[in-house]
Amino acid sequence: MKKIVALILTLALCLSCVSALAAGPVAKENLKIGFIFLHDEQSTYDLNFMKAIDEVCEDLGIELVKKVGVPEGQECYEAAMDLVDAGCNVIFADSFGHEPYMIQAAKEVPEVEFCHATGTRAHTEGLSNYHNAFAAIYEGRYLAGVAAGMKLKEMIDSGKITADQAKMGYVGAFTYAEVISGYTSFYLGAKSVVPEATMEVTFTGSWYDLSAEAEGAQKLIDDGCVLISQHADSLGAPSTCEAAGVPNVSYNGSTIDAGPNTFIVSSRINWAPYYRYVIDCLEKGEEIAADWTGTIATGSVELTDVNAAVAAEGTDAAIAEAKAAFESGALKVFATDTFTVGGNKLDSYVADVDTDEAYTADTEVISDGYFHESEYRSAPYFDVQIDGIKLLDTAF
Repeated sequence: MKKIVALILTLALCLSCVSALAAGPVAKENLKIGFIFLHDEQSTYDLNFMKAIDEVCEDLGIELVKKVGVPEGQECYEAAMDLVDAGCNVIFADSFGHEPYMIQAAKEVPEVEFCHATGTRAHTEGLSNYHNAFAAIYEGRYLAGVAAGMKLKEMIDSGKITADQAKMGYVGAFTYAEVISGYTSFYLGAKSVVPEATMEVTFTGSWYDLSAEAEGAQKLIDDGCVLISQHADSLGAPSTCEAAGVPNVSYNGSTIDAGPNTFIVSSRINWAPYYRYVIDCLEKGEEIAADWTGTIATGSVELTDVNAAVAAEGTDAAIAEAKAAFESGALKVFATDTFTVGGNKLDSYVADVDTDEAYTADTEVISDGYFHESEYRSAPYFDVQIDGIKLLDTAF
């Protein structure tokens, strides 16, 4: 009897898959998008996603159903199934920890497309209706680092600090590869302008914790850091920098309202090109890529306007020069002749690309003189601790 039930369930699943494949193109007027957000609009991270999907749905006249404040737990699965019941054809989620629950829903509902930002498992799960997306934001962070380097240089040239005092601080959420890739690319951008630059990093253990981020920024300032950046989602660090009069480079959008006298620039992922890509695939009945990586060329990696009241003279030109080098292929963020590890050049590195429970390293990612970030899957896997960056804590 159990074998018969299993056979019936298998046949039902196969029929659902065939039905999904046979469905073909979906007319725009029949599209309905569901979106699962970790926090609400108070989070700069979630707000960045919200603005992009709102813009696209409004422009194309597509119905949008939002679920906000959804934790990285079973609540995500429940939210996804609620959106399925609401008639959504495609469901997005925006936080790393949502992934297992999105996969669970994708397995149960093969006729709905599930698209997850920052995840790592789509290319190994083998589900035709589950997809990961990210962007080469490390290039954007490098450009923001160039702006930071220009500010450090101005401070050195004016006598405000000496070259050996060019120490930056960075407030990170977790010791994940995504955060490590981000702070390292930011540091390398600054170091391209001021070779003597160093950096300290502290972690909060949360993507959004106003108090912890403010305390982290203050700790770095008290330790002599003369410029602060962050990969955490509240206004804690920018507000602390404003109160202390310390220059700040933020993330996910301008924080000039919180720091008019200290904000320099912000890097961000513009998610609108990805949403338009997914919608276009659905309309044409084409397969959505398992892993999609946006770039400067696709309009997915952006900087806000530079705050001329705070930024060093020549910052716009320096950013433009580096951006042109990215576009021509002449500049690689993780070129192995620009950093060392333990005093040595890194000629080989096996990274965890095909993620498993043990995070086993499985793929050689250095060739042609650089670390090939986000080329073997969309989510970052650069987790190298390079010289010049000091971690104050690693509990998270």
